[in-house]
Amino acid sequence: MSASASGETAGQAVTAPRAKAAHPESFAARIGRAVSRGPLNILLLLISVLWLVPTLGLLFTSLLPASEITTRGWWNVVAHPSLATFDNYSALFDNRDIMNALWVTVQIAVGNTILLVVVASLAGYAFAWLRFPGRDWLFVVVIGLLVVPLQVALIPIFSLYNDTGLFDTVLGLVLFHVAFGLPFGIFLMRNFFAGIPRDILESARIDGASELKIFVRLILPLGLPAIASLAIFQFLWTWNDLIVALTFGRDTQPLTVAIFTQTRQFGSNIDLIAPASFLSLAIPLCVFLAFQRYFVQGMLAGSVK
Repeated sequence: MSASASGETAGQAVTAPRAKAAHPESFAARIGRAVSRGPLNILLLLISVLWLVPTLGLLFTSLLPASEITTRGWWNVVAHPSLATFDNYSALFDNRDIMNALWVTVQIAVGNTILLVVVASLAGYAFAWLRFPGRDWLFVVVIGLLVVPLQVALIPIFSLYNDTGLFDTVLGLVLFHVAFGLPFGIFLMRNFFAGIPRDILESARIDGASELKIFVRLILPLGLPAIASLAIFQFLWTWNDLIVALTFGRDTQPLTVAIFTQTRQFGSNIDLIAPASFLSLAIPLCVFLAFQRYFVQGMLAGSVK
């Protein structure tokens, strides 16, 4: 009796997947799903095209010879590919001012991103899992600093940098960007770290791990999505900065200021401005694409428990 019952159960377990596989989605259902999603897909396609047209226009303009830029539109490169040339990029890489500005931009962007990620991760872990007097009030202050615009600090920090010798230095620009990126960084990292199960940390403490070892060996690997998202945001904000670099730099000029200077002094020097602008756009775009798989996870940090 039990053998026959078990046989029937096994037979049902075997036939159930077959019965489910015997009814695949019909062609009409697939057509209906595609039609229902069609308007949204078309809208997203149109938005993508609108975003790509200026970028492609800048790319094609950077490939046109200087004599052709003022007489032909950038779209002529599509109809006449023979017009494209890399002479503008050769001249760009031979331009010492632009290359120095690119190197300064890399130092500022990479340096402040690394420093911000380290400090924000440590502070986020402290706010999430360590108990100390005034922790909640300090976190309220951090949240309040999110609404403070950096423009209100330009003149006071300018005076401070003059007195301390940080004006017109890479270190001064790095510290300013770190200071104004910390509130968002701490907020993001604290929310992500607070979502880590407490049992994992308690197990590590029972095994005798110190707080620093827990942070390095456990928290950082688990917090990689939030760290990558914060690094992307800070890198993009710093790379594209103009107002801070104009305020605290004179000889220390990042790429945005170098391009702005070329525009101001040589209004028709588009054969240098176009490739420099596209280079300034392409590098952060590559950084974003390299870490995009972590981006959504980091932005949803702490939203779901």
